[in-house]
Amino acid sequence: MKVFRRKAMILCLGYILLLVLTMLNLMDKWHKEPQQCNEQVRYTPYQTRSDIRYLYRTSPPKKRQLVYVFTTWRSGSSFFGELFNQNPDVFFLYEPVWHVWQKLYPGDAMSLQGAARDLLSALYRCDLSALQLYNTAGAKNISTLGIFGASTNKVICSSPICSAYSKDTVGLVDDKVCKKCPPQSLSLLEEECHKYNTIVIKGVRIFDINVLAPLMEDPSLNLKVIHLVRDPRAVANSRIKSRHGLIRESLQVVRSRDPRIRRVPFIDPGHKLNKKDGSDYHAIGAMEVICSSMGKTLRTALNPPSWLKDNYMVVRYEDLVVDPIKTLRQVYGFVNLSVSPEIERFCLNMTSGPGYSSKPFVVSARNATQAVSAWRTLLTFLQVRQVEEYCQIPMDILGYDIVRSQDEVKDLSKPLLRKPLL
Repeated sequence: MKVFRRKAMILCLGYILLLVLTMLNLMDKWHKEPQQCNEQVRYTPYQTRSDIRYLYRTSPPKKRQLVYVFTTWRSGSSFFGELFNQNPDVFFLYEPVWHVWQKLYPGDAMSLQGAARDLLSALYRCDLSALQLYNTAGAKNISTLGIFGASTNKVICSSPICSAYSKDTVGLVDDKVCKKCPPQSLSLLEEECHKYNTIVIKGVRIFDINVLAPLMEDPSLNLKVIHLVRDPRAVANSRIKSRHGLIRESLQVVRSRDPRIRRVPFIDPGHKLNKKDGSDYHAIGAMEVICSSMGKTLRTALNPPSWLKDNYMVVRYEDLVVDPIKTLRQVYGFVNLSVSPEIERFCLNMTSGPGYSSKPFVVSARNATQAVSAWRTLLTFLQVRQVEEYCQIPMDILGYDIVRSQDEVKDLSKPLLRKPLL
């Protein structure tokens, strides 16, 4: 009997202890509920109640700035592109749409615009595998050195892709040195691309800013456009000088012309035709398509739609070479880059060369004054007249004055620049 009572007492005490512990637990819960409500206020999308890893989460990455240098052939874009190629914080690509034009040759310029835009869309996302679609090397995969302009590209020619150069050192890349670099897979270059917060692509094969509208409206992209322009007469003169290197592109552009339009002949009626005249015809004839498209772009920019407003900047080549530091700072400010003393010195040295280079497609130091006015001593007056007829609208908007006589062309003391409308 005593044993039974002892067991009953132990059992009763156990129930009492359990009841006390339960009451204490409830009191503790009631005491903490207001604190839990406060915790809910601080709840973030990165947190769950059972997951405290958000406490150690790094801050979200800075949104990548994408830039497209929108221009045409012989506008000084190789030099302008170097201002980004030399920047240690920039992933730069030189004319990647070249691959589209080579693969789809002899397609005319306008029919290739959609394919060009689609390639840019992929490249801005660091998807370099898209270049394989336009591989002209048969079954062989494109390597880093197979990308157009690779041999002067600072990322491709620098560590870790290649040990020939350092991305942090400002200075032109010797293509002969870079061509000795071992070819790497595009996946390695893609990894490098993802490390950069600024991606700049320079191109001459997009003709109308409206082609880029889908990219500029895409919320996943943060794309700004820098429109590099140059006096069309200087562009025409440079195209003639580099006629043989541009013959394929000139043919593709000229095929886009409207055959119904009457055109002013640019040679004297008594002139005897030769082989040179044919290439000159295509070099200057391409200016009709280039300036027509440029006019459409500039008219769009004068009354910009929402996707273009604050995302578009015009840079005149003449302003760049005459006042390089001021222009450089304006350009870098537009795309949120910092100007270093090394980049400023590079820019200044490139516009203070001894003369006007006779070698097309080669980036070198130039004499700014000669670079601006060389066309005035080299083009015939008939050639000047034809370019002005093709390019009257963009010239008016950009502040390039029309000449009225041969004497006015040759009078280098008279400037032909005024304040642009943009």
